[in-house]
Amino acid sequence: MTDAVSTPTGALLPRNSKPTIAHRVRRAGGVVIHHAKKHTGVGIVCAVAYFDPGNWGVDLQAGSEFGYRLLFVVLLAGLFAVYLQVLATRLGCVTGIDLASHSRLLLYNRPKHTRLYRWLGLYPLYVLAEVAIIATDLAELLGSAIAMSMLFPQLELWQGVLITAFDVLLVFAMGDPLRGRPVKMFELLIAALVLAVLICMIVIISKVDVNWGDAFVGYVPSKYIFASGGVYTSVGILGATVMPHSLFLGSALATQDRISFRGTQNVSDLTPVNSKESEESLPAKLVEETSFVRRLYEYCKESVLAAFRRPPPSCHSSVATSHSEHRNNPLEFVRAHLYHGTFDVVGSLLGFAVMINSLILMLAAAVFFYGTEHTNTDGPASLFDAYDLIRDLVGQPAATLFAIALLCAGQSSSIIATVAGQAVSEGFIQWRVSPVMRRLATRLLAIIPSMAVAIIVGRKGIDTLLVTSQVVLSIVLPFITFPLLYCTSNKAIMTVRRTGPSTLVRSETASSETLAADLQSPGLENRSPDMTENADTDEVVDYSNNRLTIYIGVAIWLVIVAANFYVIVELGLGKGM
Repeated sequence: MTDAVSTPTGALLPRNSKPTIAHRVRRAGGVVIHHAKKHTGVGIVCAVAYFDPGNWGVDLQAGSEFGYRLLFVVLLAGLFAVYLQVLATRLGCVTGIDLASHSRLLLYNRPKHTRLYRWLGLYPLYVLAEVAIIATDLAELLGSAIAMSMLFPQLELWQGVLITAFDVLLVFAMGDPLRGRPVKMFELLIAALVLAVLICMIVIISKVDVNWGDAFVGYVPSKYIFASGGVYTSVGILGATVMPHSLFLGSALATQDRISFRGTQNVSDLTPVNSKESEESLPAKLVEETSFVRRLYEYCKESVLAAFRRPPPSCHSSVATSHSEHRNNPLEFVRAHLYHGTFDVVGSLLGFAVMINSLILMLAAAVFFYGTEHTNTDGPASLFDAYDLIRDLVGQPAATLFAIALLCAGQSSSIIATVAGQAVSEGFIQWRVSPVMRRLATRLLAIIPSMAVAIIVGRKGIDTLLVTSQVVLSIVLPFITFPLLYCTSNKAIMTVRRTGPSTLVRSETASSETLAADLQSPGLENRSPDMTENADTDEVVDYSNNRLTIYIGVAIWLVIVAANFYVIVELGLGKGM
């Protein structure tokens, strides 16, 4: 028996000695590297939804009309988004299924008044979720079209709408991130677009005269929120920031096994059997190059074909019809993923979403509200106004950066909306359709009002439609967040167990490969409790919301409902726009 213990880095220490500072630093570095390699990705994917072109339009309107004073609303909406997105992550990680599937389990097979719950609860909720995704896609379409018109002035606005309507081609080569395994290519593409937006905005804001003292004071609550149009704009910020489709997507991606998955595809599977003998006579280097080319060709072909195929069932959905038929993830899985996932979401939303939204509002306030000598617009500033003013004040390179950032935000958000639409349709009504068909269906519903407004009304109508789409999202938000708050506060739904000698889960000393095999076994998510009656249960952990978290959730929900009620009344009186 040895008197030494192994550290996470592999070094041996005497059993009774304390780790040195160097070993502690090395251990902390190992944790950071492990998180960066395995667990980053979901947060930045979800963060994209919180600074889409809809945010740009609303933030520009807020900054040009109220200066820095609505920065408090941007921060508050960001904190709301962090809270709700963390709940979505907890729900997916603990239960192994997404928010849309939980909504179906709650309403589809009620013991009493079953049809009433379905037709007055489940199906209207599904329609509202689809309306939210269409409104989101409308904003992405309009924002991308505006960016195209900025970069290529010879394009008419309606032509930009048509061109960006076919960005569905970007879906082809990425794979499907909803099939249970992280798709790093997808996550890296989104991360690159997010970084492009952030870098462009930092460069632009550095060239604008921002009064940073007044800007930071803007994060303090102000009575100007209740000024004429202030609440309407604030609700627009709330709707543009807290995106319903991101909650569905975040809960779905949180079900992924990000540490134990191992690729099982055999390279030889891509090589025809009858070609092996001929390859044996070729030089090793030529065989290796031929195999790589063949693998690349097969991968590209399969990716394109998969985009047109009806996908297999997702691991984040369930064929169960009630929560009593569903089994949550094992405790070891939850502990290995939950806190990494929470840190990823919180860091990404605060570090990217809140920062980018704040920079956009500061830009609008600096050049439109406080720089009145340069303002040539009547009413709130639009995206085109911002582009023209940046070009005149800072120069064409900065204006081009602005357009590129807007295009990157629109394209990344558009991809996210597509993936979220797949999760929503499969979770609510178990309807699975190819990514291309799903994208075309959503985009066709969004392109009709976009083309009509672009042709008939022009630029001013586009900006109005952009802000209106965000108000629609805010009105839908209470109906989407209620099931999230209910499920994460329910102990019966959010309780997990550690089991003893069982083939369903691993012990603490089992290998990660064993856990991967167990988690991917067919029908695991739908095992009934009597199938594990022989397992020795030694620990039960409740991951439901505590009282403080519940009170915060109820307060956020009531704020959203009250703000929406105010806006509906204002719109009814003709004072909203």
